Amino acid sequence: MNEHAAKLHLSRDSLLALLHQMLRVRRFEEKCDELYQSEKIRGFLHLDIGEEAICTGVMAALTPEDAIVATYREHGHALVRGVPATAIMAEMFGKREGCSRGRGGSMHLFSAAHRFYGGYAIVGGGLPLAAGIALADKMRGERKITCCFFGEGAAAEGEFHETLNLAVLWKLPILFVCENNLYAMGTRLELSESEPDIHSKAQAYRMPSEIVDGMDVVAVNAAAVRAATDIREGQGPRFIECRTYRFRAHSMFDPQLYRTKAEVEEWKKRDPIPRLIEWMQSTGMLHPDDVSAIEDRVAAEVNEAVAFAEASEWEPIDELTAHVYAGATR
Repeated sequence: MNEHAAKLHLSRDSLLALLHQMLRVRRFEEKCDELYQSEKIRGFLHLDIGEEAICTGVMAALTPEDAIVATYREHGHALVRGVPATAIMAEMFGKREGCSRGRGGSMHLFSAAHRFYGGYAIVGGGLPLAAGIALADKMRGERKITCCFFGEGAAAEGEFHETLNLAVLWKLPILFVCENNLYAMGTRLELSESEPDIHSKAQAYRMPSEIVDGMDVVAVNAAAVRAATDIREGQGPRFIECRTYRFRAHSMFDPQLYRTKAEVEEWKKRDPIPRLIEWMQSTGMLHPDDVSAIEDRVAAEVNEAVAFAEASEWEPIDELTAHVYAGATR
């Protein structure tokens, strides 16, 4: 990790910012788990616990003008992007003050104001949409990046290959980020893909790509900075495969019969949060009260989000058809 930090010239403040964001995502997700168990959050819930280094490291390399397209495991992405925790939690509750007016729920977070364009439940569904957003930006002559997150399972979908092909042909300003957590839902990658090396699939389309340790936030950030720089210089799309691991089940309904507890515990030894903390301590960049101060700020933010969601209103029944049929306001 120190090699990557040296290359990026990361300061104490920038490292603390990365730590803060990862802790925000971790504590928010843990609270969502708790609220799901108490039936305050319903439907499907896919937690990002263990994978926080990816959304944190990549987002730190982007600007507010860049566009984001995510997957159904996108709470952390929306949070780090800047979508208020209050609006995200209200959406999880299904309340009208949610970022999608309570109509999208956990898998369909959206905020045009933050150029956060989903949250998609369909595997690989965000890839062609990202191409469309990037094409529009390019045709307007804007130096903006569209960052598209997806899981390794999306590599088996046709739109993955179609999008990568067009992105290279049209030199679209897209940063493709594959969050490879080894399991496409409950199937290990080697059992569903004849070529499990995802980044090589991008190379087949002559797209520059690289593999990065997705449990190392500094390594992820360094790779994202390199890729974003190339894209902004007009060199076309770039592809990053982040090797990572989710510590929780695929969703709250998943019995996890496809992996062992020993495997999960082994990966937890590479938890990106204590990993960054330990490295910062070893280099003298972390002061004794830094972590507790961050934890206090995060706890206050999460508590505020829950209180906001609890106090928010349900959408009235007479507005059920609003935003569904053309011209319908109710």
